[in-house]
Amino acid sequence: MKKGLLSSVCLLLALAFVLGGCGTQTKEAGSPVVSGGAGKPGAIKIALSPWPGWFVWYLVKEKGFFEKNGVNAELVWFPVYSDSLAALAAGKVDANSQTLSDTLAPASKGIPVKAVLVNDNSAGGDGIVVRPDINSIKELKGKKIATELGTVDHLLMLTALEKEGLKEKDVSFTNMTVNDAGPAFISGKLDAAVLWEPFLSKAIEEGKGKLLFSSKDTPGLIPDLLVFREDVVKNRPDDVKKIVNAWFDALDYWQKNPEESLAIMAKAAETPLDEYKKSVQSVKIFGIEDNRKAFQSGSDFQSLQYTGQKTAEFLKGLDMLSKVPDLKPVLDGHFIEEVAKERGK
Repeated sequence: MKKGLLSSVCLLLALAFVLGGCGTQTKEAGSPVVSGGAGKPGAIKIALSPWPGWFVWYLVKEKGFFEKNGVNAELVWFPVYSDSLAALAAGKVDANSQTLSDTLAPASKGIPVKAVLVNDNSAGGDGIVVRPDINSIKELKGKKIATELGTVDHLLMLTALEKEGLKEKDVSFTNMTVNDAGPAFISGKLDAAVLWEPFLSKAIEEGKGKLLFSSKDTPGLIPDLLVFREDVVKNRPDDVKKIVNAWFDALDYWQKNPEESLAIMAKAAETPLDEYKKSVQSVKIFGIEDNRKAFQSGSDFQSLQYTGQKTAEFLKGLDMLSKVPDLKPVLDGHFIEEVAKERGK
């Protein structure tokens, strides 16, 4: 979910290696790992953060689709998204739910990762919320705006500014996690904040602000992926395919049991059901056919290759990437093709 800017992610990744990673937290205080069987030998650890599309992983877990597919997997919860990026880089988890743009930094630095599944695409789930008296992006000049450095929403902010001929130096940028930026905006400490769901809706509803720009205005810019360390893909390809299969099992279950499925995900999100329903409508969840199209070469934002190339060029132009990475080794769609064939799609 979610992204130049990514020089900061490169720095974050480098720091992760130096410091040996970061701590994780469960939704309940104290325990280091969320659900799925902490301590199971050989469990594949899948990291995720607060984002509507990624709570589908809790539907996978709760309905037993990991077990159904015969794979030992754990879900590892990171309240702060950037911590999950550092954990993957440091080898503290085997896979992470992250955006395509946040996969460009490790790819450009030669860190071996493989994107094997598109979870969703933001379709309004990321946005810039502003005070009621601000009516245009141009009016953000000189205003105090916050988002987390090196995340996809930082990219969204830069994209919005660029559309109006502004640069980051034209605003008073404050580096702040989305967990903090939302409350800071609501309390009146910021003129604007770039947030993702569910923080975005809460800031609008509680902060007496309004949405000025969102990922609806940049369709296809923010795909969210399941990204593995390359060694896991090489050494345990069958388990990777089983995890991909478990995702689609959950989507099938959701289609047949919508209310129960949404209730499970809302509970995992610790969000009232009505609020979660609203936030999940801001993303396009990707099924098998959507994934097949995404992994194919193309000339529009339906294609991950195209989206990644355009995003990398944009970031390099801002000196946030030292080079545009070759994404062909990173975007691994063969698991999707195998699963599609096995499922008769």
